[in-house]
Amino acid sequence: MTELSYFKDPNRMEFQAEVTRIQYLQNGIIAATLPLTYFAPTGGGQDHDVGWIGEARVIDVIKLDDGEVYHFLDREVPVGIHNARIDSDRRIRNMQSHTAQHILSRVFELDNDFNTLSSSINFDHPSTIDLDTVSISSSGLRNAEDKANKIVQQNLPVKSYLINDEEISTIPFRRPPKVTGKIRVVEIDGFDYSACGGTHCERTGTVGLIKIVKSEIQNKKLRIHFLAGLLALEFIQEMYEKMNAVSGFLETGWEQVEIAVKKQMDGIHGLRQKMEDYRIKFLELEKNQLRTNQITYKSIKIITNLYNDLDQSDLKQLVNSMRIENCTLAVLASISDSKLTMVVGCSDDIGLDARLIMDSHLKKINGAGGGDKYLAQGGGNYIPGTMQDLAQDTVNIIKQIKFSR
Repeated sequence: MTELSYFKDPNRMEFQAEVTRIQYLQNGIIAATLPLTYFAPTGGGQDHDVGWIGEARVIDVIKLDDGEVYHFLDREVPVGIHNARIDSDRRIRNMQSHTAQHILSRVFELDNDFNTLSSSINFDHPSTIDLDTVSISSSGLRNAEDKANKIVQQNLPVKSYLINDEEISTIPFRRPPKVTGKIRVVEIDGFDYSACGGTHCERTGTVGLIKIVKSEIQNKKLRIHFLAGLLALEFIQEMYEKMNAVSGFLETGWEQVEIAVKKQMDGIHGLRQKMEDYRIKFLELEKNQLRTNQITYKSIKIITNLYNDLDQSDLKQLVNSMRIENCTLAVLASISDSKLTMVVGCSDDIGLDARLIMDSHLKKINGAGGGDKYLAQGGGNYIPGTMQDLAQDTVNIIKQIKFSR
């Protein structure tokens, strides 16, 4: 069994590591065993420490069921004494996030009667708490954040100690322990009691800051995303920089960004409405112009045109507006970024299949599409020089088709 010395001294980042055994596990993994370690293994929703033992990089730390701890290394080191160093930045971030989770979980329990079902502690992105509820108001989240930060500001001692099974009833645990035997208690001085094997700050003030950044429903549970300490500071710094950049674009102070953005959005909404009005007028005028330029073959009114950068939705709307009239065949296409889009529509009374006509046109560019006998749409990579005379090409296609009028 490996002695977990970080329980007593979580701030110890350097120590003399006695490597008593080196093993080669599956896939060439090198595992070092120490009788005593300050490296924290993965557990309790918290990720493991990393660092160095001698010249070797510690890339993972796991605790086995028998209590022995394996330190996975990127290279072999000889059995003996080595200088060991823990990645202090990662450790501190884990400590801040884990202590913050205990504080937030207790606040949600006291104020809302929400129980923490699970948690995930992260050192480089938001940590999470899953609560046994599916809803909370924005004011409820703000209230929990405020109260959690007051606990941080009180700089309460965070103590850890071991108890046995007989002493469980003497501790007001937030959640009953899942283990038996020697149980490690992490107590935030009279505020919260948890059975936990993770690393924690020695005082709540070291957490620095707790910031809730998101809430969502996951599997019928409320998931709270939060940041603490250095991560929270970096988040606020980044948000501040981006807010300043946006305020520069809007030529206003960051305090007025919300008002300025609302004004811009109102203006954009007005412009979109005007554009939609112009679009409707354009399509009506274009429909009349297309009718003026139509040709006739065997009493079929053939309407064609090749556009530049006309949306497929507009093509479809134009074709639909014309194919409802008797004896009409409409073939409209548009070129945009070397792509061709085509829509073909047939009135019900001409006995032609829109899909067949479209496929015949698109063969020139190895295009494809789909639809039904009355309306078809498709496209492909445009080949310059093709589709330049849609009207005559359409007549030639009809000549090759046996159809009844």
